[in-house]
Amino acid sequence: MKPIIERHDTDILILGTGGAGLFAALHAQKAAPNQKVTIAVKGLIGKCGCTRMVQGGYNVALNPQDSVERHFMDTIIGGKWLPDQDMAWRLVSTAVTRIHELENEIGCFFDRNPNGTLHQKAFAGQTFDRTAHKGDLTGIEIIGRLMEQVLSRPVEKLQEHRAIGLIPSQDGSALAGVLFIDMRRGTFRLVRAKTVLMATGGGPTMYKYHTPSGDKTMDGLSMALRRGLALRDMEMVQFHPTGLLAGDETKMTGTVLEEGLRGAGGYLLNGDNKRFMFDYDSEGERATRDIVSRGIYEEMRQKRTSPYGGVYISMSHLGPEVVAKKFQGMVKRCADSGFDLASGLVEVVPTAHYLMGGIVVDVDTRTSLPGLYVAGEDAGGAHGSNRLGGNGVANSTVYGGIAGDVMGVDATKMNALHDVDETVLDEELARAIAPLSAKPGNIQDLRNRLMNVMWDDVGVMRDANGIKRGIERIASLKVEMETVGVASNNLAFNLSWHDWLNLQSLIHTSEVIAKAGLSRENSRGAHFREDFPDAGPMDQSYFTVATAGDNGIEVSREAVKFTIVKPGESLLGVDEAETLVRAAQ
Repeated sequence: MKPIIERHDTDILILGTGGAGLFAALHAQKAAPNQKVTIAVKGLIGKCGCTRMVQGGYNVALNPQDSVERHFMDTIIGGKWLPDQDMAWRLVSTAVTRIHELENEIGCFFDRNPNGTLHQKAFAGQTFDRTAHKGDLTGIEIIGRLMEQVLSRPVEKLQEHRAIGLIPSQDGSALAGVLFIDMRRGTFRLVRAKTVLMATGGGPTMYKYHTPSGDKTMDGLSMALRRGLALRDMEMVQFHPTGLLAGDETKMTGTVLEEGLRGAGGYLLNGDNKRFMFDYDSEGERATRDIVSRGIYEEMRQKRTSPYGGVYISMSHLGPEVVAKKFQGMVKRCADSGFDLASGLVEVVPTAHYLMGGIVVDVDTRTSLPGLYVAGEDAGGAHGSNRLGGNGVANSTVYGGIAGDVMGVDATKMNALHDVDETVLDEELARAIAPLSAKPGNIQDLRNRLMNVMWDDVGVMRDANGIKRGIERIASLKVEMETVGVASNNLAFNLSWHDWLNLQSLIHTSEVIAKAGLSRENSRGAHFREDFPDAGPMDQSYFTVATAGDNGIEVSREAVKFTIVKPGESLLGVDEAETLVRAAQ
């Protein structure tokens, strides 16, 4: 029997309540006060998403010695000349406005210097110390204040509503709405809207070691692929160098120990207690995340490891009292896992942290599907092949606000909602209920196997043989999964059902990551091919574009447009120093 689908209408629909989604809700409500704004989230407002997990901080050029141009050049060079330059410029220039908005309108309290200016700390890969923060709990501060603002506004909230399908209009010319599962009741709901923001976040949790919570499974990108949207830079999975390594029996393994530890002068030591990063790069521990991750991974391959198989981070030389005061959150996190960050050694491992790739959008967050907008980690382009630490939460809040403004204006111009394509609606419904009629199986075993495949074959270091092997193993898991079902006697909070849907999204996007990685036959940023170690000519840079066609995932290439600065050029003046920070020796 076909399940009943409840029908619901709004004007502006926002998927996700991280930094991008909440900022979009506030801006949309302000830009279009007469339009109904609805936010829908897989979990609870303020209690889920990746923004609240941000420890490090917010990159913004505020210091008179710094400049937006310097921030821009750091972003482009860090991204190895692959970023969309117009998006990167919009990011770094609007961040200045957005940080003041966070303080003065949203109510965030960031750490300050004795003279009252914002304190900005060192982060790797940048030529100026520009990372504003609230201790090492910056994300909680931002999300906490945004949540208070949104909850006080006339915004409709659909909590524990899982988006499972983008539904086009009858003629296919625009997006008409989104199909959800109301997780609390196990029922289906179709929400039509004039404009829809996808801000569901990335979450590369298909890797053995990963930082996001397990419910972050790239659902948005999978939905977009099924509607024919193009994804760019999908091979670019950022591994944060210092994920806590405390054994397989704890969920704490893989969680981030933030960039500020290395920025403050922390040392990385191998299993022989030797500081090793200067063997790999002249910047040592303050090199970009991709370089440090590869350095650690090579120490692991050479078996110069800590007891759990990683390396150590050491902070004690900075003074235990100083460390305990500056990094309270991480000191407690490490203590909970049996490590003393202030005085001892903590085991760490590269951990899948952020996806630079995402849906192709323009600088106003619009996509090729009218009515659909994308912001935050779901959107590709701003970071290229490598995201600078501190640029992530800036990206989410900057583009979330832009999306809210643009959607509000666009929705106001529209007179009516679209009728939905009932055929696509039925297809998405059938896909979601498929496991309910199959024999229940071990979903977690399949997910564990996927995580091992991606770590071993499409991880920190790659080559053609490994990636091809990974593609074959992913295809095998995809076939096997179709035979595995879940119990269907009670669909309310049926977590096994949602685990199945999570895994389907992860397998879908893992295939894209692997095929994009096979297509890129050079090494840029987070993507390192041992069989193609050269970066290739910067002035001939291209980005990968993946789409889902009749023959499965297809990957093509497009040339990067150097709209603002070309390789070999700089926006910095001839008398400006190349860098205003020094690596700790």
